[in-house]
Amino acid sequence: MRSRQASQGARRAREFEAFVAGAAGRLLHAATLLTAEAPGDNPRARRLLTLALAHTYASWNRLRGEDPYDRTRQYLATRFARDAWHRYGGLGRARPQPGSPLARLSPQERLILVLRLYEGVAEEQTAALLGLSTERVRAICNRATTTLLHPPRGPAPAVVGAKVAPS
Repeated sequence: MRSRQASQGARRAREFEAFVAGAAGRLLHAATLLTAEAPGDNPRARRLLTLALAHTYASWNRLRGEDPYDRTRQYLATRFARDAWHRYGGLGRARPQPGSPLARLSPQERLILVLRLYEGVAEEQTAALLGLSTERVRAICNRATTTLLHPPRGPAPAVVGAKVAPS
């Protein structure tokens, strides 16, 4: 009995290691986009990925035909949303972070943009994962895309030597 359990444990470990070898790079990139950290300096993204992979490993035997990548991505997204909620008091509030163009977006906008555009998750699946309507997901994705493509301009430059007429 013990040798069978040891054999199953070793098989489980090999399967999981193969999964991590194939998926960890893409998942780390998704986590880095979510946290808006620089690719070379991304401790929050690495922690997020570690937690997601640990969760997947803990439920590895119960996956039964379910895609482990989808499960890990789902946990990554929900964990990011929960952390953002506690860190910023909600998904809609943004904290300026230097480094990434995605830093201008709120955590919710980043989450939806990464799921929809980088990961290719359908609107309906994204909406179900986040508990939003598909129309809301579409609107947030459009707003985030517009923000990235058309960044806000700074203040108008002052005209040097201009005289203001007295009123």
